[in-house]
Amino acid sequence: MSDSILFCDNHLLIANKESGLLTQADKSGEASLETLAKEWVKEKYGKPGDVFLHAVHRLDRPTSGIVLFARTSKALARLNAAFREQKMEKVYLAVVEGTLKEPAGILEHWHLHGAHKALVSLEEVQGSKRAILHYRLLKSNDGFSLLEIRLKTGRYHQIRAQLSAIGHPIVGDQKYGSFRSLDLGNIALHHTHFSFFHPTSLTKLSFEAAPPPFWPFTLLN
Repeated sequence: MSDSILFCDNHLLIANKESGLLTQADKSGEASLETLAKEWVKEKYGKPGDVFLHAVHRLDRPTSGIVLFARTSKALARLNAAFREQKMEKVYLAVVEGTLKEPAGILEHWHLHGAHKALVSLEEVQGSKRAILHYRLLKSNDGFSLLEIRLKTGRYHQIRAQLSAIGHPIVGDQKYGSFRSLDLGNIALHHTHFSFFHPTSLTKLSFEAAPPPFWPFTLLN
């Protein structure tokens, strides 16, 4: 776990989540990044009893990358507020199937949270919410494209569903139409950059995490 910790102080902890690992524990009882991080804090600082640690945001199980945890209730409240007010910068990398026609653009859809899957459409339907992301093509070859993605909204499976809707599913994401599988059901989506203001010192913090080594794409070189 120590290799996954990018930063830790009295107020927050930043970790780099592996693909296939839950962000937070669920009914399955399987290990999660949050429970592993709690154990790390408990051992590192000799904390008796329960450790307060709460994820400010989550990554889907097959997605890798940076996750922010609050270590105090005050930090959690302030970080949640910053998240809602879009005062955090989150940048993702994704490898998708095919070559996009436009080198950069904005995707806008209407989003519905279905049963274990997001549904998006160009027309508003009852109960739907607007989903917006910005993308930039970094490189393309061998029938794949590497994209930089910045979210304007944060919906369930948003990046995965929107890229699939325009005919460019994320490699390995067979739930959303990818024809290629990756080991252990992982997908080529990674939270690579995260910057925000510290909840108490107000210092700007920035973190980077490289994509995992299982991404076997020449366009990453």
